[in-house]
Amino acid sequence: MLTLPELSYDYSALEPHIDAKTMEIHHSKHHKAYVDKTNAALEGTEFLDKPIEEIISNLDQIPEDKRAAIRNNGGGVINHNMFWMCLSPQGGGEPEGGLKSAIDDAFGGFEPLKIKFTEAALTQFGSGWAWLVQDGENLSVIKTSNQDSPLTMGETAIAESPLRPILCIDVWEHAYYLKYQNRRPEYVEAFWNVVDWKEAGRKFVDK
Repeated sequence: MLTLPELSYDYSALEPHIDAKTMEIHHSKHHKAYVDKTNAALEGTEFLDKPIEEIISNLDQIPEDKRAAIRNNGGGVINHNMFWMCLSPQGGGEPEGGLKSAIDDAFGGFEPLKIKFTEAALTQFGSGWAWLVQDGENLSVIKTSNQDSPLTMGETAIAESPLRPILCIDVWEHAYYLKYQNRRPEYVEAFWNVVDWKEAGRKFVDK
């Protein structure tokens, strides 16, 4: 059974970039609701005690009558699990090591990546996410709608196996509306001040 993960920092730790009230509601209400609804949908199936990564990566094995609920709510679980790990009170700056080299190769440097990622976050229509993902030796920026995850995007135009998420930003309005209202660009710009590049570097697989 899935549980709501504890954060490694206080709700107020990302101030002034992401406010404490938004963090509290986002984590303890929205994320928890995804966890509870996923558990309810998995009740009575063999998947109840499986890791969420395995569940989301194998949606075709979920009973058809439960698949939509798991895609939506389970996607909300795994996406938020990663989002919290992408953030740190000691965040900001630029990537280092193998991830930096891969970003230089793929985008021509950190600033071009930042521009491309920001554009994806700002042009995602309605609710969704922007992602930096790894496909084999390559890095790409993509966006997903609602709670779709890169882990469900195997055998697409850019990948023959599930994409490996490296970094993400939540652009659902509940992620920023209390502080930024309709000013999504300000929220996305503030996000760069709390990105945990050390965690992103750990997710990156240096080929």
